[in-house]
Amino acid sequence: MNATQLPQPQNQPRFTPRGLIPTPEQRAIQLSQNKVTLVDANAGAAKTTTLALRIGEALARKLPPEQILALTFTPEARDVMRQRLLDVGVPATLADRVDVLTFEDFSARQLDTIDGDGLRTCTEPRQLKQLALAAMDRVGERYAGRVDSLELHTHSIAVSQFLETQLTLKATMALDADVEFMDVEEAAEQLGVPVADYLTTLEYEALRLDGGAGALLRGPFDATYDLACNLVGGARLAEQFPDYRLVLCDELHDLNEAAFRILEALIDRPQCYFVGAGDKDQVIYARLGASDTFLNQRFDQRFPKLVRLPLTYSYRHGPHLAYAMAAFKDKPVESSLALRTEISQPHYDDAAHCARQVVAAVQRWKADGHPFDSCAILIRDRHQSVAIENALIEADIDYRTPAMAGYLQRDEILFLRGMLAIALRDFRAVKSEQVRGAVVDALVAFSEMAFSARRIDHFKTQIAKSPDLLGELFLIEDEYRDGVETSWRDVASVTTKRAVIDAIAWLSTLDPATPAALVLTELCERVQLVAAARRIFVRPYDAGVVNKSVDGLLAWASASGLGLADFWAAMNAREAFVRRKRAPKAVLIERVADAKGKEFDHVIVPYLQADEFPHPQQPRRDEENLFYVAATRARLKLTLLSPSDNGARSAFLARLRLPQCNTAADAAITRNHEQQAAAAAAPGRHYLTASYQEKDAVKALGAQFDRARRAWYVERGTDLAPFAPWIKK
Repeated sequence: MNATQLPQPQNQPRFTPRGLIPTPEQRAIQLSQNKVTLVDANAGAAKTTTLALRIGEALARKLPPEQILALTFTPEARDVMRQRLLDVGVPATLADRVDVLTFEDFSARQLDTIDGDGLRTCTEPRQLKQLALAAMDRVGERYAGRVDSLELHTHSIAVSQFLETQLTLKATMALDADVEFMDVEEAAEQLGVPVADYLTTLEYEALRLDGGAGALLRGPFDATYDLACNLVGGARLAEQFPDYRLVLCDELHDLNEAAFRILEALIDRPQCYFVGAGDKDQVIYARLGASDTFLNQRFDQRFPKLVRLPLTYSYRHGPHLAYAMAAFKDKPVESSLALRTEISQPHYDDAAHCARQVVAAVQRWKADGHPFDSCAILIRDRHQSVAIENALIEADIDYRTPAMAGYLQRDEILFLRGMLAIALRDFRAVKSEQVRGAVVDALVAFSEMAFSARRIDHFKTQIAKSPDLLGELFLIEDEYRDGVETSWRDVASVTTKRAVIDAIAWLSTLDPATPAALVLTELCERVQLVAAARRIFVRPYDAGVVNKSVDGLLAWASASGLGLADFWAAMNAREAFVRRKRAPKAVLIERVADAKGKEFDHVIVPYLQADEFPHPQQPRRDEENLFYVAATRARLKLTLLSPSDNGARSAFLARLRLPQCNTAADAAITRNHEQQAAAAAAPGRHYLTASYQEKDAVKALGAQFDRARRAWYVERGTDLAPFAPWIKK
């Protein structure tokens, strides 16, 4: 069935939601009786609310709540789904009995039948560090001298990269690939990962699964992966699944191979019906196995009789942004809101000017009466935050970076801070013990020194007590085990370590008044920071982000005109600003990839230039989806910052076709006003003109919120006198 065609429901709905009049699209999904129903949804199209309607309909038709399973990919999405059930009017006593779980929750529950009592759950990557290091040791012992391209590193960055790689291999089920007759280098090349990470993953899994005897621990995503493995090759675990008659899945665009295999096992049960909602244009987690092939092909191949239904209308933003996204993605996007979502396009001359334009946009938003915390600055990647953070600090505007470290706490910057601390003999100026420990980790990583985790942890403990010992780090001999040097460590570390020691000697000869920009530029050359980043960060793109982050620091040093000692003091003062007790309403800085599933009144997207967004080293389709996600987070205003030079601007901006879209959007707002006026005059409700800032006031008086129209209302017959300021004329 074509996604634009809606089936004619054979039955009338039995579930009447609270505070919501379902659209024909939503009603079709609510009443769908197909074995497999896929919902092709746009951003902000109330996917979760519509799935909650489907659950409400099933309950109204007397399906026991214990036979309903709603799956999500994150705990946050799980909590939203639970709340939506209550919002649409499912009684709490019934909603509590519906299984609303993440894939990890569900998988862990099913694996309880084969898990031992000693199973540990590790939710943080740091809890997996020792296992990763043990796996690296085993790789070194078994393959050193046998595999020419083997390069093993044990610093914190290498461990973090390995954990990410093994997560990708598990999400894609790549370890199931037929590599029986390949050597390890050929197998790693086929899987698209470094040979060291491939071998370490094999040893890591052997340790984690106790050589096949059973899992000793599970880290993030391991339950999903283990369950998917237990469903392959005739495994009978699926026969022990609960008797779910209705399974739903939200944010289906985040689906990967492991999760898809679990859905297959659930749907294959004879009495099970499935409804899944997703947006193929929000596939941005390719490194975690997400792909639009699931929505576009795999479901059709596996379940050829499935039905596709659309959710076209956005309830997040008005027609101006909806039509711009329709032009950008060449697909139908509508908005039923009588809301003008403003799209502003300031320009900038350079990176520092862009940061100042960001601050100006934030200040205008505040001056218009909006709180800071309703504004989000969504960046393409973390290096773009350096100039923006500095500009916000200089403007005395509080900000937060919850999903990523602020620039002063990033490894490449911590390395340079550590070098300056040694040169100036002033590590005590770094007040936080946590940051001091991170500086030690960064020095080890970028110096490519070979230390065991135990020795580094011991040294960090000493540093916490006596910060002046930091310079002694480079006097410690390389690690020995049982009197034999661990020769599998990367021999390049000897050269790098010598370059760092020589650079420290050079730094110690400098006058503290020497311009900081000159010192830092020379320091980066002496320690060959660019080359080190390329070795440490396996993917060229990641190394490029690191080097751009350093460039941002150098640009600040140059603009400041400060000498070395004064710049060191300024760095620590800025860290104190960031770490101070912030105002409860702070501006958010977040990577676009971390903002998916969220929405904000005002979204600012900076650095929309041809060499940044889209990024030339990344797949074009992924970049398009990332921009689509960024723009569609906005409710009231979207600010797009691009270069003054038209030739340097992102090609994405022209594809919005704003001049052509604006005329149609103006007409749509008029149409939506008329429809809302007709709805307000109809029996049942008085709609109010309350703004976002007035929501608490009207809610306290008894008003209810219509999520479909994003408007507050009171039922007919209610005393309207308290609501007089908000009654539509």
